[in-house]
Amino acid sequence: MMATTHVLVGVALAAVTAVVAPEFAIAALLGGAVGGLFPDLDLYAGHRKTLHFPVYYSLLAFGGLFVAALAPTVLTVGVALFLLSAAIHSRMDAFGGGLELKPWLGESDRAVFDHHNARWIEPRRWIRYDGAPEDLVLAGAMAVPGLLVFDGVIQQIVVGILIVSTGYALVRKPMVYLTQHLVDFLPLSVLSYVPARFIDDFESA
Repeated sequence: MMATTHVLVGVALAAVTAVVAPEFAIAALLGGAVGGLFPDLDLYAGHRKTLHFPVYYSLLAFGGLFVAALAPTVLTVGVALFLLSAAIHSRMDAFGGGLELKPWLGESDRAVFDHHNARWIEPRRWIRYDGAPEDLVLAGAMAVPGLLVFDGVIQQIVVGILIVSTGYALVRKPMVYLTQHLVDFLPLSVLSYVPARFIDDFESA
C-alpha cells in the first residue's frame, strides 16, 4: 500500500484520540502519522523486512497503550500512537501485493517478513498493489476522520496527502515502464545504489 495510506491511518487513529482526549490531539497526530510512515523508511534497505515488525510492533503497541492509559502524557500518548500505527502498517502490508517491482503481476510470494517466526508472510492481494484504485479508495476512507475532527492547517495537510496519493495512483504503472526504458542508460556507479530487486526485474523484463 502507499506510504500515504499508512500515514492517513495514523491520522485516523489520532482523530479518534482527539475526540476522547483532545488535550493530546497533537501528540497523537504526530505519533500516529510518523508511526504510519516509519516502516517504509526501509524502502532501499531490505524493504518490508528491516523496519517492518508485524509481531513485535504489536506487542510494543499493547504495552504502550497500557502505559498511556495508566499515565497519559504527551510523551506516552505519542509513543503509543507511533507504535500502534507502525504495527498496523506492518500487518496491513500483508493484505496487499507482493514485494516486487510489478506487484500487479502477482508473481512474488513475499509480502512482509515476520521476524518472530523467521519467515515471509505471503501477500493476500486484497489490495493488488500500492497505488491501485482500491488503495486510493482506502486512503480516502482513512482521510475522513481527520477531515471531520481536525481543521485549519491539519485539514489542509490531509487534503494535500490525498492529492499526492491520487497523483501517485495515476502514474504508478507508467512510472515503472518508463524507468525500465531509462535504466539501461544509467552508469554502473549509479546502478550500484539501486536495490537488487529493481535490477533483477529490469533485467528479466
